[in-house]
Amino acid sequence: MAGFRTARRILVGGAALAAAGWALRDVPAELGVRPLTSGPERAARIRRSPQFRGGTFVNTMPEGSGPMTAPPVGLLGELAKDKELRHPPGPIPVRVPAAGEPSSGGVRAIWYGHASTLVEIEGRRVLFDPVWSRRPSPSQFVGPKRHHEPPVALGGLPQVDAVVISHDHYDHLDLTTVRGLIRTQKAPFLVPLGIGAHLERWGVPAYRIIELDWDEEAQVAGLRFVATAARHFSGRTFSRNDTLWGSWVVAGADRRVFYAGDSGYFEGYQGIGAAHGPFDLTLMPIGAYSPAWPDIHMNPEEAVNAHLDLGGKLLLPVHWATFTLALHPWAEPVERLWREAKARDVPIVVPRPGEAVDTAAAPAVDGWWETLS
Repeated sequence: MAGFRTARRILVGGAALAAAGWALRDVPAELGVRPLTSGPERAARIRRSPQFRGGTFVNTMPEGSGPMTAPPVGLLGELAKDKELRHPPGPIPVRVPAAGEPSSGGVRAIWYGHASTLVEIEGRRVLFDPVWSRRPSPSQFVGPKRHHEPPVALGGLPQVDAVVISHDHYDHLDLTTVRGLIRTQKAPFLVPLGIGAHLERWGVPAYRIIELDWDEEAQVAGLRFVATAARHFSGRTFSRNDTLWGSWVVAGADRRVFYAGDSGYFEGYQGIGAAHGPFDLTLMPIGAYSPAWPDIHMNPEEAVNAHLDLGGKLLLPVHWATFTLALHPWAEPVERLWREAKARDVPIVVPRPGEAVDTAAAPAVDGWWETLS
């Protein structure tokens, strides 16, 4: 009997080790690559960048606080308080977007959740920061879980003309999603400088990767893509700022869209608006803000400020609702945005995940998040 128990423990232990190995098999790839070691051509481009100094990319905008090297005082107490408010009180209503041809001349957007958004502009489709995984993490066994499923399976997306990435944090750049897009899509990936090293390791062919520094641009499918500034940082490990982060301008012949990525508020939005605006649609992050990191994520009121600086006509909020990444209540970002927009007469649209929005006939805000139970 003792021998049987010993054998059983060995079998159980072996199975647990095998399961752990299987669960962690992709973690080394998830961590990405240090781009300076990924080839001389990319390394030379990085070193020539005005944003690269002293071995890393540097945010040239003045910061009011230094990097967070220890948890803020009282953080553990805050984490334990009002936990239920940081999650939706009921199921989030998800819409299944209708498949079909893109609109011929206008701007249409489908927000899939968090920052993942499909924008149709003048008959072309652009997919921003697609993340379809259950957790924005190097392992699907740890980290914040989704509050709702993606409105459509990754393989159910229509064919897109470009995939645009703002930076390499896990909630904006996801290995599993990228590998899926390699199989199901033919479009190029437009990324800030250095991120191409991650993509190459994950199997994206070099001819499908377009890396840009701030103020560089590329023409794809008749659209002009401009990498523009953002006030943020990068990193998939404890090493930070090996790759560049940014925002994006997408311009057609007559229509323009701006995607802010992740960013704290900064005065440079006025310059981006003057150079590339006005914009028919801005995709502005409104969630995951905190007094502990005021320089890397803007709050809802600052998102309205940035939208106005850019010359935006319609604001679509992103970076909220899908993952809990900060201590504020789940619905607080959109409630604050709605109040600020009404006070300043700024048109906004707040679609449910998967709900299509046409900028020429944007639906009124109906407060759908207030009815969850």
